[in-house]
Amino acid sequence: MCVFKKPGQADALGDLAARYAAQAVDGATPAADDADRARGSARRKLWTLGNHAACPVTGVCLRLPELQKLARKADLPLDGCSEYEMHIALVSECRRRTPLAEMVQRELDSRYELFIGQSLRLKTTEALAKWWDRSCMGMDWAGVFWAVLTHSRCTPELEFAVLGQVHMLQHQVGMAARVDQTRLQTLVQENHQLGDELIHAQQRLQTMGQEQVLRKERHQAALMHLRAELIRAQTERAQALAELEALKQQTPELPQRQRLLDDNRQLAEHNQQLRRALNLATQAAWPAPATPGASGPTEKAADARALPPDEGLPIHDRSVLCVGGRTRVIPIYRELIEDKGARFLHHDGGEEDNAGQLGPLLQSADVVICQVGCISHNAYWRVKEHCKRHGKPCLFVETPSRSALERVLGGCREPAPAALCEVGGDALVDKAR
Repeated sequence: MCVFKKPGQADALGDLAARYAAQAVDGATPAADDADRARGSARRKLWTLGNHAACPVTGVCLRLPELQKLARKADLPLDGCSEYEMHIALVSECRRRTPLAEMVQRELDSRYELFIGQSLRLKTTEALAKWWDRSCMGMDWAGVFWAVLTHSRCTPELEFAVLGQVHMLQHQVGMAARVDQTRLQTLVQENHQLGDELIHAQQRLQTMGQEQVLRKERHQAALMHLRAELIRAQTERAQALAELEALKQQTPELPQRQRLLDDNRQLAEHNQQLRRALNLATQAAWPAPATPGASGPTEKAADARALPPDEGLPIHDRSVLCVGGRTRVIPIYRELIEDKGARFLHHDGGEEDNAGQLGPLLQSADVVICQVGCISHNAYWRVKEHCKRHGKPCLFVETPSRSALERVLGGCREPAPAALCEVGGDALVDKAR
């Protein structure tokens, strides 16, 4: 704040400054005032300042404990006084040339010697005022304040302006102190809250750390157990391999024995098939007994019954694929086909078995039997197309029963091509639909 006002404010400021100057002259010590005027450029003393200067000087430039220490040296009776009462007594002493005022003067001159030295280079009131304007907002403005007030070029007008500005600064500082106090209390509360949260967080971290340690210990124990199991399994495997190698060395003919056992099993199965075929051939060789007095159609029927089942489509030692059929008749079909010395294959026609398995089974079959009433439309056309393409016999059975299969197998007495069998099959499919 500049101490020199605009022309419009000069009258009001002049009246206030004149009144302040008159009070300063009335309150000054005559002997001291004469001595200062004699020196001309001598620095002003605390007790020569205006009546309002002692209060801000003692309140701004020195702390209360320091003033109490100086008062005890000056033998001032301040025991039992409040801080405000002590402040009033000290200000009253500093307005006059007393031992306490001289002690305060020496203390402030010593403390703010640097600022006093800077002010001595200023030779005019204007320069002193500008220096105050530049420095009054700094951190060490108390030293500048003392140096300006005690400067020989500090006029009553400048002193009035400086004291007024310091007075307002003290109000602002007080307000800021109250705001800071409120903020400090808020920060203290937040600090306590954050401290509690920090304690809880530390406790949680400690608990989590303990749980992590326990988990790590469990994992390490499990890892050690797995490693032990792995070592045990590897040891057992090595022992088993060693025993196997020892057995191989003790019985070098073991692979040959295994091959012989497989061959023996295959020969036994083939022998069983031959025995069944022989039994069937033996039974077929015996004619059915003729009924006495019977003739004509009865004899023809007897001759038809006497025909061996294998006089139909020859399936002996061939692979017969049955596509479709009820689950309960599959064992009957298997028995009937295997009794004729054939190998029985089966596919349910897309009901449960994978449709992709039908192709390989058709490739491996020599004869195909199609259950037209128990087969999907797609499977039927695949069977028909495959048999036409490869010339395989394809027999169609309308009713899923043993007798129906026997009739189909006995109906083709010569190995008919697949196309001829498919005609009857189409008729059966149409009839089933």
